[in-house]
Amino acid sequence: MLDLMAGLDEIGRNCEIRAVILAAAGKVFCSGHDLGQMAGRDINEYRRIFDVCTGLMQKLQSIPQPVIAEVQGIATAAGCQLVATCDLAIAAEEAAFATPGVKIGLFCTTPMVALTRAIGRKRALEMLLTGELVPARAAAEWGLINQAVPAAELQSATRGLAEKVAAASSLVVAIGKQAFYTQIDLDRQKAYAYAKEVMSMNALAADAQEGTSAFLGKRAPCWSGK
Repeated sequence: MLDLMAGLDEIGRNCEIRAVILAAAGKVFCSGHDLGQMAGRDINEYRRIFDVCTGLMQKLQSIPQPVIAEVQGIATAAGCQLVATCDLAIAAEEAAFATPGVKIGLFCTTPMVALTRAIGRKRALEMLLTGELVPARAAAEWGLINQAVPAAELQSATRGLAEKVAAASSLVVAIGKQAFYTQIDLDRQKAYAYAKEVMSMNALAADAQEGTSAFLGKRAPCWSGK
């Protein structure tokens, strides 16, 4: 988790990087915390583990570039949290998702935070209370991931989505990502008050002016990132 946070910090400072694909090797995308390291610790050690995990999830959403999970296999517990936290996610049809902590006496409470912000209450509680695996196609229907594709098409589908994101102004994408996560938990009135101010400031940006001019002139925009 610390290595991932350090990598994301470095990426966040690199304005040349337009989108991030978070992928894994092997049969499992991420199975969450190593239970062998979770047994017999004191309260402060448990707090540190979950502090670091929470910091990683917050880092994923705080860097300016959109992060896309490329899920080739099972994602469970904090691994499911990782997928739910990423801005976008595409999974192979063979992948599956679960929050199985209830089965071992450790409820997936921190994964629940991301899960309940990605899917509806009833679906989230079904996952949390049963711990059962949810196939990729169902996960797409529920909104946990954007799309389920054949395994042979996973990399190209994820790359294609990243290229669509990267085609826009990096400044505008960064503004939009930050605004999305800021407004999502505000009440409607506060969300609109915040959003209209962000959009007004965005309209002053050189890329907003360039994009408008390009549209009116029926030409491709030339982004400056300013």
